[in-house]
Amino acid sequence: MDLKTASALRRLRLVSAPEAVSFLLLLVCSVLKRTTDFDAVRPMGFVHGILFILYVLFWADAWNRTKWGPRTAALYFVLSVLPTGGFFAERKLKRAAEAEVIASRARQEGIVNA
Repeated sequence: MDLKTASALRRLRLVSAPEAVSFLLLLVCSVLKRTTDFDAVRPMGFVHGILFILYVLFWADAWNRTKWGPRTAALYFVLSVLPTGGFFAERKLKRAAEAEVIASRARQEGIVNA
């Protein structure tokens, strides 16, 4: 994996958890708006919107660089629109990055011809 591909996956991983948190907070703010006088939907919606746009941009970049198949790309996109999906995306991307580091070290040491 080249440096640009690794960077694209890292950016996607780093934005996925905050995007998921902002989605959950937006849901909480929506409930509070309807049940109390507390109204933070507009600012929370703005924050979540920015994070969601970043997620989609980073997802598109990662898809382009990694050459994911349609199923993998669709999985990561669907995870972005589920309330807790970003946490699962972050975990899955972290595991993939760790596996790539292990494979890279093995190739450097001549253990595996991959």
